Amino acid sequence: MNEDAKIGKFDASATSACVGTLVFWSLGPIFIKYLTGSLDSWTQNLLRYSVACLFWLPFLLFSIRTKRFDKRTWRRAVLPAMANVTMQSLWAGAFYYIGPAFMVLLTKTNIIWIAGFSLISFPGERALVKSKRFWLGLALSVTGVVGVICFKKDFAVTGTLTGTVIALAAAFMWGVYTVSARSAFRDIDSRSGFSVMSMYTVAGLCVLALLFGRLGDCVRMDTKSWAVVVFSGVTCIGLAHVLYYAAMRRIGATIPALVILVQPFTVLVISRVVFGESLNVFQLAFGLVLLAGAACAIWSQQHLRRDS
Repeated sequence: MNEDAKIGKFDASATSACVGTLVFWSLGPIFIKYLTGSLDSWTQNLLRYSVACLFWLPFLLFSIRTKRFDKRTWRRAVLPAMANVTMQSLWAGAFYYIGPAFMVLLTKTNIIWIAGFSLISFPGERALVKSKRFWLGLALSVTGVVGVICFKKDFAVTGTLTGTVIALAAAFMWGVYTVSARSAFRDIDSRSGFSVMSMYTVAGLCVLALLFGRLGDCVRMDTKSWAVVVFSGVTCIGLAHVLYYAAMRRIGATIPALVILVQPFTVLVISRVVFGESLNVFQLAFGLVLLAGAACAIWSQQHLRRDS
């Protein structure tokens, strides 16, 4: 990804990519929650990622045939794929216990993990340790997530507690995945990187589905559920990831990350209509504190790059 991308100039293509990513990633949790009535998490993970993999397979084959493919991608995609398999398994699993809006809000703690892992992995970002903005962002995020959890009325219920733990674990693994992908694909076309990684991810998810899933359930799915699997696989996985990477390559990581912070509220609006989910006023207030902390952490990274 181009760390030297020009931030100040308006880029219509990058802006469209950001908006497209936000739309697709806002619909993703709704589709996953909808499929909980038809499939277990292991099976729906495999089906949706298989669709995304098949969507990009023609591009991968074309790149290999025309010798535009970087052979280093096969090796470099291994670590991000391993992190992605774990993250996707946790991500989908949480929706079987908690609502989409609550789930997505909790996973925004991934911003702190991403910043922390970047601090360890990239020498140029280790000055974050001295950044007051970073520590303020961390404090706000921790305060926000504690408030969002504690003010949930049914937090003590076993299912809610389980879903909360899974969601926070997914946020941690998203940080691992993001930093490993950033390192692995820093000088590799994002489409090629995601194409190969999706193949590895499908292989891993296939093993998990065979071990823990009920693959036979997909035979009994109705047409509407299959349409959701295909549409969400293409848009929310196949297109959304590549659009996000493309935006970061053109305008840097800061603006796309800030745009995606709107996701919990777009998901809440949709989830309220579809599933009747709502957050109380205290959760919304602490949710804003959490997102403010995440934004502050992003700001600290951008400020660091401009000063370096």
